[in-house]
Amino acid sequence: MGNSRAYPVFRTADAVEALAQALRLSALLAGRDDEVTLMADLLTVEDARRMAAALPDARFHHAKGRRDPATGDYLDFDLAIATAGHAALETELPLSVLHYVPRGTVEERFMRAVGRGMASIGLGGRWPDDPETDSCGSATYDGVEVMFNCADVNWSQPADHHTVFVHVDKYGDLPRAEKLAAYLGSTVLGAAQSGW
Repeated sequence: MGNSRAYPVFRTADAVEALAQALRLSALLAGRDDEVTLMADLLTVEDARRMAAALPDARFHHAKGRRDPATGDYLDFDLAIATAGHAALETELPLSVLHYVPRGTVEERFMRAVGRGMASIGLGGRWPDDPETDSCGSATYDGVEVMFNCADVNWSQPADHHTVFVHVDKYGDLPRAEKLAAYLGSTVLGAAQSGW
């Protein structure tokens, strides 16, 4: 099956602008997934509390696996973030969250809860067929992803900016990416990366 190819098409220091541009691109999808994928790394107690308030039904995890020294089994994170003491919560950091929500319900609230850690909103769908660029949409691979505090879709390059990516089929589709970037008044800002 493989992974999508993700092209960076917009970069800004303003998280609100990054989300707005991602939503503009998402509106161009011919078919849109009903669910949105939300992911975040939470580095501080304040970040964790904001995110727990934004996503009250989400399950949080240790960002780096922790093991029981006696058994070697992985430990679950089981504190109630809203009521845990500051010191108790601080010893559990960093935390992460992966959560799926209906499209259009909490994206802005999630974006406002993001702290200094890397985070993303994934908006899947299918790009329309485009005879002009000889491009066909793929419901398996297509979509838009906005990365907060990160320069790549693989979470390996923390940054002080936010990047919007367009995902296309596993073979890449530079003409489509260029056209989508131009729609935002931008250009493709780098090589394709291995996406979702």
